[in-house]
Parts: sequence; structure tokens; C-alpha cells
Amino acid sequence: MKRINAYKKLFQIDNQIELAALKQTYRALVKQWHPDKFQDGDPLKEEAAEMGRQVVDGYHFLVSIAPETKAAQLEEYQQTINECGIADFRHKGLLLEITFTNGASYEYFGVNANVYKKLINADKQVRFAKRFIFESFLYRQSKKAAAEG
Repeated sequence: MKRINAYKKLFQIDNQIELAALKQTYRALVKQWHPDKFQDGDPLKEEAAEMGRQVVDGYHFLVSIAPETKAAQLEEYQQTINECGIADFRHKGLLLEITFTNGASYEYFGVNANVYKKLINADKQVRFAKRFIFESFLYRQSKKAAAEG
């Protein structure tokens, strides 16, 4: 959640993420912080390079959690959570990453240690996740499913 809030602050987003406004802000920030605008030896050149990386990372991250992106990927997400099992999962801080048997991975934000412990101890982890994680937490796709061939 810290990461989400930091990126929203960088892009001056108060409420819901709108892709058109996000893209406009992204372009303005890239222009503002482009390292080529600064001379060699200028102390702001290093800061600009770092800010440029943050702007690009933040843009891609915010696009991945935007409602429009999630709506476009909803059918694929529903198919994954309803038809695939859990192959693996990792938890760090408030981030839970679940890898499914089709190779897709999703990150769930705000998952506290208590929920994670319940997932670990659940007799049927997929059933627990369907009830308490998949539709309850903000998520984004971190890795696409393996192509079927």
C-alpha cells in the first residue's frame, strides 16, 4: 500500500486512477525530469535520472492497477482464479504474490500476516483464497499465464 500511495502522490492522484489523466501527467513528468535537460556535472542530472526511473515505474504500476486495465483483463482473471490451482505463493510485508498452475502470477496488496497465516493453515488454500483474498484485495497481474501450445 505504501508503494501505491507513493506513486499516487507522485502522479497527484487523489481518487480513482483514470488512464487518460495518468498518461497526460506521465508525459509532463517525463518532460520535467528528463536527464537530457541537465548539463553534465549538474547535481540535478542524477536526481533527474532517478526521478525518471520512478516516473516510468510508477506509470507502469498505476496502469496495471487502474480500473480500466482490470476491466479489460477481468475475463482472464476470472478464468485463472476459478479454473486453476495455486502453484506457489509468497508474502512480504502487506504484499501477497500468488502463482497459479497456468503460470500466471497476481500480486494482492494489503494482505496482513493474519490473513496469510490463515491461508497457510487452510485445508483447501484455493477455497480460502476464493473466499477471502481474490475478490477482497486490490490486485494486479505480475506475470502472464504460460502460452498454451
